[in-house]
Amino acid sequence: MKKMRFFSLLMILSLLFSVISCKKKAGVLCDGVFTGEGAGRNGDITVSVTIEDGKVSDARIISDNETKEIAALVKDSILEKFKATGTTNGIDVVSGATLTGNGIIAALNAALDASEGKAKEQIVYEDSECDIVIIGAGGAGLVAATEAASKGAKTIVLEKMGIVGGNSNFSTGGINASYTKEQERLGIKDSPDVFFDDTMKGGYFLNDPNLVRTLVDKSAEIVEWLQSPMIGADLSDVGMFGGATNKRIHRPQGGSAIGEHLVPRIHNAARNQGADIRLRNKVIDILSDGGKACGVRVATGTGEYTIKAKAVIIATGGFGANPDMVALYNPSLTDFDTTNHRGATGDAFKMVEKFDAALTQMAQIQTHPTVVPGTGIMITEAVRGNGAILVSRTGKRFVNEMETRDVVSADILAQPGKTAFLVFDQNVRLSLKAIETYAKEGLLVEGSSVEELAEKLNIPEKEFLNTITTYNNYVKAKKDDDFGRNPKSMERELVSPPFYAVECAPAIHHTMGGLKINSKAQVINNVENPIPALYAAGEVTGGVHGGNRLGGNAVADYCIFGKIAADSALEYIKDK
Repeated sequence: MKKMRFFSLLMILSLLFSVISCKKKAGVLCDGVFTGEGAGRNGDITVSVTIEDGKVSDARIISDNETKEIAALVKDSILEKFKATGTTNGIDVVSGATLTGNGIIAALNAALDASEGKAKEQIVYEDSECDIVIIGAGGAGLVAATEAASKGAKTIVLEKMGIVGGNSNFSTGGINASYTKEQERLGIKDSPDVFFDDTMKGGYFLNDPNLVRTLVDKSAEIVEWLQSPMIGADLSDVGMFGGATNKRIHRPQGGSAIGEHLVPRIHNAARNQGADIRLRNKVIDILSDGGKACGVRVATGTGEYTIKAKAVIIATGGFGANPDMVALYNPSLTDFDTTNHRGATGDAFKMVEKFDAALTQMAQIQTHPTVVPGTGIMITEAVRGNGAILVSRTGKRFVNEMETRDVVSADILAQPGKTAFLVFDQNVRLSLKAIETYAKEGLLVEGSSVEELAEKLNIPEKEFLNTITTYNNYVKAKKDDDFGRNPKSMERELVSPPFYAVECAPAIHHTMGGLKINSKAQVINNVENPIPALYAAGEVTGGVHGGNRLGGNAVADYCIFGKIAADSALEYIKDK
C-alpha cells in the first residue's frame, strides 16, 4: 500500500513537473490534466483529458445533464476512440444523439486546446445597430434569420443557450402541408380546405381562423422553400399522423427525424446568407421608444451591451420547461415530465409587458402521449402512423391510436399504472428510420414471438395474442370495429417477428398559448392594435393550434410564421 501511494505521488509530481517544463505551442500537448466544456443537449458537458509523454492517456466526463439513454449511445464510444487516437478527427456522432456527441467532441477539443496553451476565446460585444434583431435561434428564429438576411437586411440572432435549434432539435415527426408536389407524386388526394378543417377540429375550434388559414395556404410554398438549394431539405416522404384526414406530414426519405435533418440546414443557410448568430447571448430586455420596439439589452459572460434595431422578432419558444409557469396556467399538469429543452422557460413574456402585449390561451398546454417515462425521450407519432398499436397492462387496445394527442394522453393516463406499451413488428421498424435510434438507445423490448413479448412485458399472453390477431383482421378488412382508426394508418399487419414494445406515458410537450399575433406575425396589444416594429413566431405565440396541436403543425407553424415575421419586418423597415 505504501509503495502504491509512493508511486501515485511520483506520478503527480511528474505531471506537475511536465506542465511546468512544457513549452506550450500549437500542435504540442503538454503533460497534465486539462478540462474542457462543450454545449450538449441539456446544457454544458465538462470533460477531463490526461496527457502523459505528450499523448492522451485518459479522458473522462466530469459532469453533464444528458439523459442516460442518449448519453449511453455516445459517451463510451467517443471516449474510447479519442483515447485510442488522441484526436477527435474521424469520430462519427451517432444519429439520435448528435447534440450530446457534438458537445463531448467540443469539450475534448477545448481540453486539447488548453494543453496546447490556447486561450479560451472570449468575445466582448459592444453596443451596435442592425436592421432586424431576432431573439432566439430555434426553428422560427433561424427561418426568420435566413429570410431576412437573404433579402439584404443586417440581421443579428441572439440565443441564450450554447447551441441553436431549441425544441426544434427534438422534433421527430415532420411538417404538415397540403396540395404539395410530393403528395401529387404519391397520388395523395388532399387540399388546404381539408387541412384547415382538420386543424380547426383538432384544436376544438379555439384556433384563430385567420392564422390557421395562413398556415394551410402557405404550407405547400414553405415545403418548396425548405427544399430549395438555399436550404436543401429532403421532404419527399409523406406519412399519416393523428387528427389528419389524409397523409400530409412531409419528412426525409425513410422517415428520419425532421429536427435532426432540418435544423442544421436552416442554421447553415442563415449563416451563409450573412446572419450574425450569437450563442450564450441572453436577451434581458426589449427596448421601447414611445411604444415602438427599437432594440434589445443583452447579457453575456463578459458583461452587458445594447443592440439598436429597426425591428425586433421574438422567437424564444414556449415555457414547457418552466414548471412554475406551467402550474400557474394549468395546475392539472403540475409535476408532469417534459420533452422540452432546458431553455424553454418563457423569458419573453415579462419583456413585453411594457408594450401591453396581449396573451392568448395560456392554459392550452399539450402533452405528448408517447414519451419514455423519466427520460423526456419522445417516441414519434410516425411509429403509430406506420402501424403500431397501444396496449395496456391488460394486454388490450384501449384507444384509436391516431386520435388527437390530448385524447390519447388522457386514455393512457386512465390505464393501470398510467402508462401503456407501444407495440409493433419488424415491418414497422423497417418502415421508419427513427425507430433505429430508439433501438440504439436501448428503449425497445424485443420478443421473437407475440407470446415471448407478452412474457417480457408481464402482460396476459392470451389477451395480448387475441389483441394482435383481432387488429390484423381489422387491417385486412380495412376497418377498425373497436375504435374506428383511419384505415390509411392501418397498412401493415403485425405479423413479422421480432415484435417490439416501448413503455410510454404523457409528458408536457407544447405550450399552445402565447403572444397574440395577426396573420402578418405582428404582436398585438390588449386593445387589438399591432405593436410597431415587434413581431413574433413559433411556440412563443398563441392562437394557431387552439385547444390541441396536431402533430406536424409545429414545424409548419414556426417555418411559415418565421418567414412571415421576417417579410413583415422587412416591409416595415422599407416603408420607414
